[in-house]
Amino acid sequence: MQKIRKYICTGILLFSISMQVFWWNGINVCAEPAAIEAPSAVLLESSTGKVIFEQNARERRSPASITKIMTLLLTFEALDQGKIKLEDPVTVSAYASSMGGSQVFLAENEVQTLETLIKCIAVASGNDASVAVAEYIAGSEEAFVEQMNAKASELGMTDTHFEDCCGLTDSDGHYTTAMDVAVMSRELTVKYPKIFEYTGIWMEDITHETSQGSSKFTLNSTNKLLKQYPFTTGLKTGSTSKAKFCLSATATKDGIDLIAVIMGAPDYKARFKDARTLLSYGFNISDLYLDENTDPLQNMRVQGGVEDTVPVKYQSEFRYLDTEGNSLDGVEKKIELPETAIAPFAEGDTAGRAVYLLNGVEIGSVPILYENAVAKAVYKDYLRKIMEFYLL
Repeated sequence: MQKIRKYICTGILLFSISMQVFWWNGINVCAEPAAIEAPSAVLLESSTGKVIFEQNARERRSPASITKIMTLLLTFEALDQGKIKLEDPVTVSAYASSMGGSQVFLAENEVQTLETLIKCIAVASGNDASVAVAEYIAGSEEAFVEQMNAKASELGMTDTHFEDCCGLTDSDGHYTTAMDVAVMSRELTVKYPKIFEYTGIWMEDITHETSQGSSKFTLNSTNKLLKQYPFTTGLKTGSTSKAKFCLSATATKDGIDLIAVIMGAPDYKARFKDARTLLSYGFNISDLYLDENTDPLQNMRVQGGVEDTVPVKYQSEFRYLDTEGNSLDGVEKKIELPETAIAPFAEGDTAGRAVYLLNGVEIGSVPILYENAVAKAVYKDYLRKIMEFYLL
């Protein structure tokens, strides 16, 4: 009897130890996240673009107010190009003020700065603010929608078509997919991280100045993840009777930037729960390798050029996201450059590449570029070099 008890106790102890080992290493062994309620979803890491999870991610669906991600993208693009400024005064048209649904109750002829209207869109999902901004940038909502569709095409969003700038339209001609939403969310947040200054606002007052006088209005964020999930940075919610409940959620932890898109969730609680599930799953299984490529590279010898050497540089840093539980300590970097550069070549032409290997398998590369242009040498150039050699 004592032997049996001993075996049982030993078995329990071994099982307990094995479960602890599994738990400690479980960050990298989970194959799939817990079930989500939404019919369509995708999870990706934005700095690398790697898709971590997808479920019916290319199914066309009505997007509701996550349409406004494209509106914000074009707004920040116009800001970046210097076409508009945050402090610009924007006059609200009668049409913009008439928008129903989610709104911040802008009045006809009311003037707000562009930055205030961006807050109204990013925080409170104001349809009226979206139309006011669209009209300010393009002259009309129709012209702005043309720009939206052109941008979608440019980004490869082949399953997207917009008919308005705010998502209030419930027609069959206004559609996108979870994957396409992730694409435009990534474009917005990677190129214009300033957006997080607005999508991270939980509550803020604005002032309406109209012919009726001055009044305060409080913007309340529609993104409850800001309070429910500690790593949340944005991005946009949306819901209509046709679209049901949608969300593009962004979060950052330990240098990893995730985007979780939820479309068609049955209720508002489910969309936030699904997003938390996907984000937690992504952070748990992901490990990011980063090489900023700040190490110096030796100048290359030039053959047949007016210069004898040319400096080279990395095109960019290198990022790799592992979701398989590999140890990234084993990543190797190899420089591939020819012994000499053959002139002529232009500044920015590719000289070679830095190759990254994990367990002997290539996981990516970064181009190495010529920093200067070097023209092909002619007779007088060789003569000059000979004279310089003997004079020195």
